[in-house]
Amino acid sequence: MSKLTISLSPHVHSGDSVSRNMYGVILALIPALIASLWFFGLGSAIVLATSVVACVFFEWAITRFILRRDTLTITDGSAILTGLLLGFNLPSNLPLWIIIIGALVAIGIGKMTFGGLGQNPFNPALAGRIFLLISFPVQMTSWPVSGQMGYIDAETAATPLAIMKNAIKEGNSELLDKLPSSIDMLIGQTGGSLGEISALALLLGGCYMLWKRIITWHIPVSIILTVFILAGIMHLSNPVYADPFQVILSGGLMLGAIFMATDYVTSPMTGRGQIIYGISIGVLTVLIRAFGAYPEGMSFAIFIMNGFTPLINHYVKPRRFGETAK
Repeated sequence: MSKLTISLSPHVHSGDSVSRNMYGVILALIPALIASLWFFGLGSAIVLATSVVACVFFEWAITRFILRRDTLTITDGSAILTGLLLGFNLPSNLPLWIIIIGALVAIGIGKMTFGGLGQNPFNPALAGRIFLLISFPVQMTSWPVSGQMGYIDAETAATPLAIMKNAIKEGNSELLDKLPSSIDMLIGQTGGSLGEISALALLLGGCYMLWKRIITWHIPVSIILTVFILAGIMHLSNPVYADPFQVILSGGLMLGAIFMATDYVTSPMTGRGQIIYGISIGVLTVLIRAFGAYPEGMSFAIFIMNGFTPLINHYVKPRRFGETAK
């Protein structure tokens, strides 16, 4: 006699998994990794390797000796991805001990304190980056010039964001003439952190993730479009504000919009919620860049909106199956 088998959902598995998505994002970062190695050489390799190794080590050590769990999570790719994203937010001449502190904060405070992957309210790499920026502002804002292969002895110079900030502060639009061209910023011929020197490489990685359906268009498009529109309005109203094309290609905007704001755990679940989230990040980024103390506002904007994600998820819910409007 045949029997009816009853089981809990899901009944059909799509093949999606944490490891698949994490390693998919890591694969998408390869163009940016190659660009950083090309423009910063040995310094880039040292910073990224130190960040990744430190993040993996701290996750292993905390899981094994503090949380005392038998199941280790270092193979799912999340610690590697956190290390890469943290490294991409650092200058190529940052001392190793500062990188290790950033990795400890990212994994120990930003991730494992809340219980590990899936329970952290804030992006761990951003937590580490913001901690380092506040704690070591001089080292974190000394940007080597692109094209140098050295590490500690690399020559530093003002980044495009610093030039934009000085132009706004002094009310002198002629200072913007010192900015690299949009083509140079697109390719990577400019100073900055490892992950902000080639917008083209980041866009290639973003296209790959969209193709593989690792992310959706809602967050990156809403952020970039919002920043472009607001920057364009400000530029037309006052030439002291930079051209919108230069604004979206400068700093960590592309890295943040494509790889950090789209983090599964800390971003809203619905498409409508993601658009609200992305627009809010774009507005905050422009406001912090124009009127804040720091030239870059992307990290702070994403970090702030991470805190609002639960509220967005609560008020922007998909309609339940079979539900009818009242």
